[in-house]
Formats: sequence, C-alpha cells, structure tokens
Amino acid sequence: MKPPEILLPMPDSNKKSSFYPLKFKPILKEKIWGGQKLKTILNKASESNTIGESWEISDLDGDTSVVINGPLKGKTLKDLVEIFGKDILGLQNYRIFKNKFPLLIKFIDAKKDLSIQLHPNDALASKRHNSFGKTEMWYVMQADEDSNLIVGFNQKMTKEKYLSHLENKTLTDIVNFDMVKKGDTYFIEAGRVHAIGAGVMVAEIQQVSDITYRVYDWDRVDDYGKERELHNDLAIDAFDFDMPDNFRVDYLRTQNKSNEMVTCPYFTTNYLSLTKTLTKKNHTGSFVIYICVDGEVSISANNVKERLKTGETVLLPAVIDDYEINTKKATLLEVYV
Repeated sequence: MKPPEILLPMPDSNKKSSFYPLKFKPILKEKIWGGQKLKTILNKASESNTIGESWEISDLDGDTSVVINGPLKGKTLKDLVEIFGKDILGLQNYRIFKNKFPLLIKFIDAKKDLSIQLHPNDALASKRHNSFGKTEMWYVMQADEDSNLIVGFNQKMTKEKYLSHLENKTLTDIVNFDMVKKGDTYFIEAGRVHAIGAGVMVAEIQQVSDITYRVYDWDRVDDYGKERELHNDLAIDAFDFDMPDNFRVDYLRTQNKSNEMVTCPYFTTNYLSLTKTLTKKNHTGSFVIYICVDGEVSISANNVKERLKTGETVLLPAVIDDYEINTKKATLLEVYV
C-alpha cells in the first residue's frame, strides 16, 4: 500500500526565511546532432543515444521546469513566478518581465556539428514571433581533441558578399573556426553567425527564447532522407554585419571570489573557482543561478542545504539575502539579471 503523501507548507511570501535553493528536473532534448556525454559525463538519466540538450531552468511555453526539492516540489517555474513574483525574480526584474522568467539555462552536447545559424534581436523577434530575442554565451565544459566552434566571420563582411557565398555554397570559406578547450568562453550576441562543433559540450546561458535561423546544415538528411528546414529569407535581416570580433571572453580566475565573465543587458555571468567555504550576500536585487561545471558543493540558505554536483543547477530566489557555499574544490558559474 502506497504511504500517504506528506504535504509540506509552501513558502510564505511575507517571510523571507521560508524560501530556499530550488532544484529542477532537467528537460532532455533529442537532437539529430546529439550524443551521450550528457549521460556519461553529467549523469542525465536517459535511454537515448542522441541527447543534444538538457534544459536546466526554463520557462518557455510547453517546456517549463518543475521543482524537485522541498515544499515547492511539483510546482513549475511558471507557477513560482506567477505566485511569488518579485520574491523569485527581484523587484526590478518583475517590473520588466512580469510573469516571465527571463533566462534559459542549458547544457549542450554536440556529437556532430550543429547547423550554422544566428538569432534575431529583441525587436525582430518580437515583431515576427512575439518572442524575446536570443543573446547567449557558451562556457566550454569539455572538448574532444581538435574540436572547434564557429563564431563570426574570418573577414570583413557585407550583405552582398555573404549572399554571394550563400548562393555558391561556400559559407564555410568565410566563417571563423576556433579550436577550443575546457574553460573557453564565448559571448554570442543576437545577429552573430555561430555553430557548436562536433565533440564540444557547453553550458549555455541565454535569453528565454527558442528562435533560431539556420542558414546551412552541412547538407545532411534525417532518417527519411529529408533535409532540415533553412531560414535564409528570415536570417538575412537578422545579421549584424558590422559587429566587432569581441566574442572571445577573457576573464580572471582568482580563487574564492566572483570573477566577471560577461555583463550585458540580459544577464551577468561570473566565474567562481572555490577551494573553501564562501559566505555570500545577494546585492544584485535579482535571483541568482549557480551552475556547477566541475566538482561538488552544498549551498545553504534559511537552514536548507542542497548539494550540487557537476552538471547540476540551482536557483536562489531573489528574496534570499544570505547564503553559504561549502566545498573543498569546485567551479561554478554564477548568473543573475
């Protein structure tokens, strides 16, 4: 006989002390280019051999994350934002985003090359898709020997020159290939051409959007002999051909402190290399997300402790002021808006 479910009291929005670090069930996505690293390296539970993405924190319609710990277990991220609003997002974020969580956090495993693609900015995405645009960043968690990424062009580009190469099927002659290793970081603004190469696994922080314009997919076909749809008519107006080559992110790796990696209008991401317990105060006015990219930590807030292992993610509601990160050795990405 199944024991009765124990219903724990939900957090009281009038009591800051009732909120705690939130963990969510990963949303796994099969992809034509996906592999097994999310299972073998990050321990994601799946029977598939083509898992390309693990959505760690998402509020996209149809793909909203579900809490797996504490009194809020079973609630979706959408539920939390609608019920608790500014306590989850922070007052300023709530004024801007209302009942929408503004970020999407992913792990991506490319067994094969992803399509060459780009994303629209806010104005274009809103006009065409009633969506946010998609600016994102990548942190390379693992890379096979000689693997690479495509980011930007390898020469000064114009619309006319690009269209000529598109027509002649020579796009790979003009895009920039970068060999990568663990720890390399890239900032991909909306309007910049890019692709994750075969053998690369990344943590991705992005605006909450799933709008992608594919411009080249390596002429591959699916099991039915059909090519994936390209979006060249839409993409041409989304390019920013004047964008400078500032996509490689240089950052300090000073131990036991937050080192700035990327700060943009959509998110801030810091690098934390920890060798001891760290007591933190949230001065951001925002929720804070921690992505464990190496090692293991425990995060304690309001007398609740949550363990975080490599490949796991936790969300601290904005209302949590003080917390502690305990570890002997770990690397985290710290994200807020």
